[in-house]
Amino acid sequence: MFARLIGLVLVAGLTLAMHLPGSARVWDTVPDEQLKALGLSRDASPKELFDALATRWRAELTKGKFAKWWEPIPMDQYFAPTLFYEPPPVDIEVTREQCVQCHVGVTHGWVKSWEKSVHARLDEIRDLPDTDVRAYKKEIIAEVEDNLRSQGLLAADTQLSQVQCADCHMGIDWKSGNHAKDLRMPDRAVCGSCHVRQFAEAESERDTLSWPQKQWADGHPSHAVDYTANVETATWAALQQREVAAGCTLCHVNQTKCDTCHTRHEFATIDSRRPEACATCHNGVDHNEYEQFMLSKHGTVYQTLGGTWNWHARLQDAFDKGGQTGPTCQTCHFEFNGKYTHNLVRKVRWGFLPFKTIADNLDHPWFEERKAAWQTTCSNCHSPRFSKTYLDMVDKGIQHGVDLVEDTRKVVQQLYDDGLLPGQKTNRPPLPEPEKDEPGGFASLFFSIGNNATIVDRTFAEMWEQDVARYMKGLQHVNPGGWTYSHGWSNLIKGQTIINEQNTLLREKADLERRVQALEGKEGTKTSLRGPGEPVGGARGLLASLREDPRLAGGGLAMLGGGLLLGGIVSMRRIKRDAAEPASERPSVPLIGDDG
Repeated sequence: MFARLIGLVLVAGLTLAMHLPGSARVWDTVPDEQLKALGLSRDASPKELFDALATRWRAELTKGKFAKWWEPIPMDQYFAPTLFYEPPPVDIEVTREQCVQCHVGVTHGWVKSWEKSVHARLDEIRDLPDTDVRAYKKEIIAEVEDNLRSQGLLAADTQLSQVQCADCHMGIDWKSGNHAKDLRMPDRAVCGSCHVRQFAEAESERDTLSWPQKQWADGHPSHAVDYTANVETATWAALQQREVAAGCTLCHVNQTKCDTCHTRHEFATIDSRRPEACATCHNGVDHNEYEQFMLSKHGTVYQTLGGTWNWHARLQDAFDKGGQTGPTCQTCHFEFNGKYTHNLVRKVRWGFLPFKTIADNLDHPWFEERKAAWQTTCSNCHSPRFSKTYLDMVDKGIQHGVDLVEDTRKVVQQLYDDGLLPGQKTNRPPLPEPEKDEPGGFASLFFSIGNNATIVDRTFAEMWEQDVARYMKGLQHVNPGGWTYSHGWSNLIKGQTIINEQNTLLREKADLERRVQALEGKEGTKTSLRGPGEPVGGARGLLASLREDPRLAGGGLAMLGGGLLLGGIVSMRRIKRDAAEPASERPSVPLIGDDG
């Protein structure tokens, strides 16, 4: 009996240790780099970890360095609620129960989603048998309760019964509040106050991504700084059509909140674990990961067999307990050295775009270590040799794309430096502040003031910001047509062809203009097309007169061209007629200048 009691105590102690990192260690899925950046040790409590995370997060969430150039529109309060949310002016006191009762009639869909959520059914989860693949959620509930106890938000002898509207939209365990004054739109820190571990893992993206040659700023590109990346892009800030700019913002909100992946108000894991959860943002012309995946063999397996997989299984158990037989976005990108966390960038090597500074440094240990981590991931399904061989091909293939873009960049830059882009000297007005002019820049996709942008600008912007990105994504996501033909290499060649042809035409035109100017500048140049009182010859020659004489402008000049063409036809007919007549029958016509 005593031995049994001791055994139960040990089991209880081990279970408690799993859920009380403050009494043991911070979760090992929280990287050392993050603890160092926050000045914390592994012995930090959930409260200490959350407070440090939330303080840094709030300090870095701002309107950005271009704040004076843009103002939020009403929708921005939902994109960045921490900065802009204003409660509706409904000045009433409400209780927890009244929230649900009222919104059954006001927003019926919200309530139905919440009723299906784990938040509304905590006791049902607690009663699951350990054999159920959802039983791991019992550990998460216990972990959340420990986090709240550490923060003084839940009594030691109390369990959560439900997570209701007021907990998220006013304050944890609030009994009542004022709708106009206390209502909040939940942000990332609100979710993180309960889910401290997941908050820390997601925020650690900024701490584990430090490029050795500074190809990107620390933490970029990642979900943890995506809003910052948006508001500190000059093109975005300068865009006067703020509703257009909102299209960028709507995806760059993982930094501000959690519902881009965990759809409110159900927050179902089976929703966030499918590739479609990533599709809203990871699609299109500059980062079409979703399309590339779905058109790969991996995507084919998901589409044909995914309906038989048990999506309730924990991500790390997807193959063993969920019956999964092929990868998804989540099984590849959440995994790092065998563990699954909310840090999705631990293996990032090429970033959002393939820069030459990356292509030239792939033998650096930082890149090689991350490539080895990818090989481990791929080896979950493939042999290590196959995995390495494919990854080597990806790197070499991307380098080809980088070389093509950089060769074309030199052509575009030289055209700009030589002032040969159409309208560059006469009709290329400055871009709206704070954007700066450059050939083929990002602004070329969004501004078309005057000659901004020319076909050269636009084509090159599409090459470096879209085509080479899709080419890279096709290689990385194993869609052969995507990288060779339909999205990638073929489009890059098309862009290069257009720019090289424009380069030839613009330079030939410039050369012709120089030759004409040289001819017009010679003394004694004869022209019968001069203005009243203008001497024969001089600086203004034939072509200058054609361009400047109002009598020959527009339609007049066209008539002149038509007359020249008609004269040529008459001359040709006369030559043919003369050739057919005997010489003796031709009329004698004196030549100009003959004495007779």
